Amino acid sequence: MATTALLPKSISLLLTNPNSISPTRFTNVSFLNNPSDQSSYTTKPSTTRPNAKKKNSWLDPFDYGDDPEMEYGSFYSEGKQDEDPRPPDNPDSPYGFLKFPMGYSVEVASLGLKIRGMCCCVISGGVYENLLYFPVIQLIKDRYPGVQVDVIASAGGKQTYELNKNVRWADAYDPDENFPEPADYTDMIGIIKGRYYDMILSTKLAGLGHAAFLFTSTARDRVSYIYPNVNAAGAGLLLSETFTPDSMNLSDGRYNMYHQMIDWFGRPGRNVPSQAVPPLKVSISRKLKEFVMAKYKNAGAEKGKYIVIHGIQSDSKASMQSRGDTDSLLPINVWADITKTKRGVRPVFVIPHEKERENVKDVVGEDASIVFISTPGQLAALINDSVGVIATNTAAIQLAHAREKPSVALFCSEEKGKLFVPNAEEKRCIVLSSKTEKLIDIDIEAVKNVVPVFDLPLALV
Repeated sequence: MATTALLPKSISLLLTNPNSISPTRFTNVSFLNNPSDQSSYTTKPSTTRPNAKKKNSWLDPFDYGDDPEMEYGSFYSEGKQDEDPRPPDNPDSPYGFLKFPMGYSVEVASLGLKIRGMCCCVISGGVYENLLYFPVIQLIKDRYPGVQVDVIASAGGKQTYELNKNVRWADAYDPDENFPEPADYTDMIGIIKGRYYDMILSTKLAGLGHAAFLFTSTARDRVSYIYPNVNAAGAGLLLSETFTPDSMNLSDGRYNMYHQMIDWFGRPGRNVPSQAVPPLKVSISRKLKEFVMAKYKNAGAEKGKYIVIHGIQSDSKASMQSRGDTDSLLPINVWADITKTKRGVRPVFVIPHEKERENVKDVVGEDASIVFISTPGQLAALINDSVGVIATNTAAIQLAHAREKPSVALFCSEEKGKLFVPNAEEKRCIVLSSKTEKLIDIDIEAVKNVVPVFDLPLALV
């Protein structure tokens, strides 16, 4: 009775008078009237789909598997995409090509083209390595139309991209610097993060440090070459796709040094056949052609009546050598012997630095045509207006092939000649090599015998 007194009045009356709870007060409650009948309160069957997709919520938090028409995927892995059809022409339009009915926005490019994605390429090496990467960039543009491609390369390598119309922005940053300045390093990370790339590629052999640099870009797909030894430990955890070269120097692959990345990009996909790698091509602007024309005319040469001599020995970085062939320059006295009996066309000697001008004049003569060129764009324009090229294994040989000019390539060994210039006959290139595997010992008489292929008819001289 003591505990009952502490309860409220209404509850205490119920506890002291159990007969006050009458079933008649709950006549509408079915389980009190007929407890054995359980059919009236059975659970409603679930309406969820038995074949609903179950994805990891960490990977795709917005896909609950309730929409069978909804399919998400990486556009880099689903092959080539089709563009929206162009609207029909409107003959009544005063502009001739505007075909938008009233009430529609005047946007020719489709929305898919604008948001297709962006790709960043971090290229290791100098002019030669960046030039050989041109087919990879063209493959990306062919495989995934609408993707914008940016490039990060060294100061010398960045100059190469004035010849490539597929590149939007080119930033100067040397990825081969082992101990970069902290300010430059963090600034480049900020630039990459601010552009929100969908994919970032790298041709630098990555260890844990470079993989972390690519990882901080927050790009969805991170693709890179890695070291072929223990230095690659941990890099694969931060990268989406990795390629292992055959040696520590990627340039040992010569002309096909990027074949693993090319095979990965051109692989067949869903309803998409394998993509063939395009040939090396370069584009030269009109202003660049005019600037170079003034240079070689001041040197005494005329358009279509000179040959380019490239590969003079110098300590300048503008020699445009390959990392896979360090023995690829000849002293000026050897070049003087090669061009001594040249008739019909005028040899134009390309020097990478002004300090070499006096040396050329002392050996060749005061009337020698000498042009100072330090950028690949100017070299391409000079080759474009020439009859052909005689050069060692420098970027001049690859630029001659890109502009479909005949060339004579001098190599220190026959093996390197075959690897750097595959299909030489199709490229109109004559490959000559040294028998001692030293370029300085190359047979000068053999070079003189093939040089007359550049001679012009007497009527054109």
